[in-house]
Amino acid sequence: MAADAGRTELPGGSVDLLRFITCGSVDDGKSTLIGRLLYEAQALGEDQLRLLGEDSRRFGTQGEALDFALLVDGLSAERQQGITIDVAYRHFATPRRRFIVADTPGHEQYTRNMVTGASTADLAVILVDARKGLLTQTHRHSVIVSLLGIRQVVLAVNKMDLVGWSRDVFQAIERDYREFAGRLGIPQVTAIPLSALGGDNVSGASAHTPWYHGPALLEHLENVAIATPAAGPLRMPVQWVNRPDAEFRGFSGRLLGGRARPGDAVRVLPSARETRIARIVTWDGDLAEAVAGQSVTLTLADEIDISRGDVIAAADDPPGLADQFEATVIWMAEQPMLPGRPYLVKLGASTLGASFGQPKYALDVNSLEHLAARTLELNQTGVCNLGLDHAVAFDPYGENRDMGSFIVIDRFSNQTVGAGLLHFALRRSQNIHWQALEVDKQARTRQNGHRPCVLWLTGLSGSGKSTIANIVERQLHALGARTYLLDGDNVRHGLSKDLGFTDADRVENIRRIGEVARLMVDAGLIVITAFISPFASERQLARSMVEAGEFVEIFVDTPLAIVEARDPKGLYRKARRGELANFTGIDSPYEAPAAPDLHIATEDTTPEQAAACIVDHLVARGVVRRGGE
Repeated sequence: MAADAGRTELPGGSVDLLRFITCGSVDDGKSTLIGRLLYEAQALGEDQLRLLGEDSRRFGTQGEALDFALLVDGLSAERQQGITIDVAYRHFATPRRRFIVADTPGHEQYTRNMVTGASTADLAVILVDARKGLLTQTHRHSVIVSLLGIRQVVLAVNKMDLVGWSRDVFQAIERDYREFAGRLGIPQVTAIPLSALGGDNVSGASAHTPWYHGPALLEHLENVAIATPAAGPLRMPVQWVNRPDAEFRGFSGRLLGGRARPGDAVRVLPSARETRIARIVTWDGDLAEAVAGQSVTLTLADEIDISRGDVIAAADDPPGLADQFEATVIWMAEQPMLPGRPYLVKLGASTLGASFGQPKYALDVNSLEHLAARTLELNQTGVCNLGLDHAVAFDPYGENRDMGSFIVIDRFSNQTVGAGLLHFALRRSQNIHWQALEVDKQARTRQNGHRPCVLWLTGLSGSGKSTIANIVERQLHALGARTYLLDGDNVRHGLSKDLGFTDADRVENIRRIGEVARLMVDAGLIVITAFISPFASERQLARSMVEAGEFVEIFVDTPLAIVEARDPKGLYRKARRGELANFTGIDSPYEAPAAPDLHIATEDTTPEQAAACIVDHLVARGVVRRGGE
């Protein structure tokens, strides 16, 4: 999420570029309103008007009249269904101001697109159908607008013609919305009764509303005052180290706050090294000053090691530096956010490994109540703790939208699954530090006489993991290796006694096992684990906790039909009868390893042969040695 660029101030404190978003529920008339704005602002060329006329006759819903919604609904699926799916951006201008407007989807399943459009907006136009009043989507969009720091809201009560231009209807909707906006902390709400289809109160006063004395929508957009980000301290994340030859070394990026001048003292984070700006370089020549929103290249007075993702900031007012935060998260994926699952977080120019704690609460968008939650589902908003794999420079979102916002990316699909806003760094991120130890893993390894590692056996329940793991430990013990076996059932009696078998509980179970295995590897042991561990992301998390070469993923591959036939504990029969929920292979998925270190097909392999194969693999890797070798 990024703030808008290129603002310059005009007399009276306004700005020459206003970014705004339109949002509301389905069929509230957002696309029609934007089309009408473009038409009234005379922003359409003759070819666009001609094409609009042709499209209106072909796809429109207004007979021979122009269907202004078609100016924005560009996707064929949108035109056929009469809905907005994607975020559509349009530029237009009046003599007073330039505008970029984002038309965002109304359907609940496309709320994530609304977050995208709102992330760069200065103002939100929230449409309400006068016949329907405030809906859940109205509340949801208002919550997101509030969370994303948009302080200016226009409540556009549309389709007033369909309620006979009733003043009472308008005032009731306005009263209800102002009460809700006040609870959200939205400071400025301008309510306007209008008909986007007829153009009433869009660009000028309507004769149908003699009782309304406020501005028309376009008039309000032209004159509303918007704050500029240049007032804050200097912030410039480095997007590119610019070194075209041996004589020049600069750091390119966009100023996300404040101003920069040659000679200004700056601090580079995370290194905390200080220096001064030497030059501000652009394609058109050096600048005496750069302000927030401009993209420039800075050269520095001193040679400092700086990489992409580092932040150049005001030396006397630098951002914070932390790896653990409280954050608001807006979840935008069909699969829920699972605490402990590894994700990627993109904050500015940095991409980091991340995981979330269990939500402190999820927000009910209608009542604004704080609800207990173990996960966040599609379109849910909640507050969680966020942990990153290393410290990053940040400002709270309320102080700098760009320095305090992030997106969440799925590690496997590379899809954006969430967005978030940083509140503050957790105290533990500042007060807890790694303690240097005199006896380290290398010393323990030498004493043990073998290398440590994790043997991670994964497969369906009944595949033979525990049997094979026991034989492996017995064979390794005979070779003099120091081992420990972590078995799934045994761990459930103690370390994970408090966990059930939901997806969230399984993620947390594997996270705990991974942490214990990491400590045992640090102790120099060969750790053998036998867990279903159904999710690839959690097995990858366990792998990432130890050093390269210390994790051996072993897929104990037994077809479902065979394990069901074995069913030594009767679990499959219970699951088939519906007595055991969330059972892997029946009503909960198993994500088989795509490229395991060892693949053992148990259909034609005995447990003894499988164990021997594993030990042979360890010998080949130099983890252990047989006598005489």
